[in-house]
Amino acid sequence: MIFACAAAVLVLPQVSQAKPVGVTMAQARAIALHVAPGRVEKSEREREGGGFRYSFDIRQGNRIHEIGVDVVTGKIVEDKFEALNARD
Repeated sequence: MIFACAAAVLVLPQVSQAKPVGVTMAQARAIALHVAPGRVEKSEREREGGGFRYSFDIRQGNRIHEIGVDVVTGKIVEDKFEALNARD
């Protein structure tokens, strides 16, 4: 019993020092704007297809370029265009 408590005390500091996994909203925004330069009209973190992603609606003239960035990997998971009046 004492050994189990001592082991837990040794492990806890390591858990609290673990680095966060994935990318931040700011990092994802930079990734999205690199792929689709423009003005971000809308941004959100959402659950899609069993995972999480950041979604950015980027205005480019008379259209919206929707870019999805995976929260864990930072990879582009959606890249499509919409008309201004077709936004969700």
